[in-house]
Parts: sequence; C-alpha cells; structure tokens
Amino acid sequence: MNEKKMKILAAIPCYNEEATIGSVVIKAKRYVDEVLVVDDGSIDDTANVAKEAGAKVISYEENKGKAYAIKRAFKYALENDFDIIVTLDGDGQHNADEIPNLLEPILNGRADMAIGFRFGKLTEMPLWRKIGKRVLDYATGVGAGKVTDSQCGFRAFNRKAIEKFAKKIKGNGFSVESEELILAKENDLKIAEVRVSCRYKHLKKTSKKNPFSHGPSVLSYVIWLIAERRPLLFIGVPGMALVLLGLFFGYKTVRFYNKTHIFLISYALVTAIFLIIGALAVLMALLLNVLPHIIEKAREE
Repeated sequence: MNEKKMKILAAIPCYNEEATIGSVVIKAKRYVDEVLVVDDGSIDDTANVAKEAGAKVISYEENKGKAYAIKRAFKYALENDFDIIVTLDGDGQHNADEIPNLLEPILNGRADMAIGFRFGKLTEMPLWRKIGKRVLDYATGVGAGKVTDSQCGFRAFNRKAIEKFAKKIKGNGFSVESEELILAKENDLKIAEVRVSCRYKHLKKTSKKNPFSHGPSVLSYVIWLIAERRPLLFIGVPGMALVLLGLFFGYKTVRFYNKTHIFLISYALVTAIFLIIGALAVLMALLLNVLPHIIEKAREE
C-alpha cells in the first residue's frame, strides 16, 4: 500500500521585498506544493510580484509584525490540510534550494521541527549580528535548552508542531523564533538542527528594524516569556533576595538605634523599599505560578 504523500507549504512573511520576492517564490515552488506569501503591510509592489511568480498572497494593509504573519501562515496550513510548513525570509537571505535539507528530518520522522543554523563559511553574517545573535541564543537557551541558532527563520515544522504553534504563539514581533523554541521545549517536540547558508552581501537590506532597538526588544520579550513560564525562579527568587536584604537593613537599623538611640531614616527607607518590592515580587511569582493551573483546570471543566 502506497504511503500518503506529504502536502508541503512554503510560507514567506514579507515587508517591502519587491526586488527579491519573485526569485524566492520561483525557487521555493520547486520543492513544495504551494507557496504562501504573507504581505505584512508592504507599500511597494511585493504582493503583485509574488502573485506573478505563482504564490498565494495574503495581504494586510498595515504592518502587524513577523510573528503575526507566521501565525497566519500556520493557520492557513491547518485550514488547507498541509502536513508540513517551511518558513523562510523573502529578502533572499535564505537559499530556497536548501529546503530539501530542512525537510529531510521531518519526512523521516526524526524531528517535529527542523531549524536552520548559520555557521562558519556558509554565512556572510556581519560581526555585530553575530554578537547580537549569540546574546539571544544564550537568553533563549535558558527557556529552550541548548540551541545553536535561535534567530534563524529558515525552518520546517510537521503537523504536530503546526497545531501547537498556531494556538500558542503570543508575540507579534521578531521574537517569534525564540518563542517557537521555548514552546517546542514545553511541548516535548523533537528538534533537528540543519546547517544552512545565509546571504547578507549585495542584498539591499536584510532587516527592517534598527539593530539597536530590535535586539533589546527581542531580548526583553524573551526574558518575559521565560519569567512567565518559570515565575518562582525568575521573579520569586530575586523577590526573596530583596526581602532578606530588607530584613538585614532592618536589623542594622534596630541594632544601631539600640546602641545610639539615633534612628537612621536612610536605613529605614531602604528597609521599607526592599521589603515592599520583595514581598510584591514573591506574591506576583506565586500568582503567576498558580493562575495558569487554575485557568487550565477551569477550561477542562
């Protein structure tokens, strides 16, 4: 009996990529059943060029963010019975001819999610990008486990992963790659890393965001994602440390007063600040730890 052929979708989130999107679509079509371009509020001719190249296009009038576009692609895949989705950028940075490499661990059942990693001579990544990527790799690794390249958008997902991510991705910006990895860890999805090439030279612009605002914004969201999932560790422990510091300064204040009968207002203020902030942090951690379980129970009932 013949095995069912996997139905594969390539999804390309785009914003003002009229110069490159056509060639990316044409290349990707060789390896998948359909190419979907999510035009995220482009003000150039991206949508028309993508259509002429043979892609299905979903357009938004305003820019909603990369994660929003990726979520829409996942939902489209589910609505149209695709078994696998491959995501790649529309700026020519990723080589669509490497799609089979990403599909291989998915098709043979070794992984639920395959992520491209850019390394060595196969990447033209500038030094400042490498440094920023490494910082985000370590931050993401706290919540997702060890990962070689947390920010590469060239990825493949099977049906199981698509269903999980379509429901659970919350962000709308460029933090989506890190969020996918954290969710994969939470949902016990198997991940395979596949070495891919990456172009930067001779491309007009590979990022639509200022790197000095983009990096910190992604990092702050990743930290919040981890804190939200491990509140006792990331909020409760620092809160308890502040409470202990408050008690220490309180002890010093009382001891000094007993010796000299002079009340140190500065120490008293520090004591109050540490105790209040620490107690609030511990309370918040306990609430964030308990609330998800209460909500989950309520949904089940």
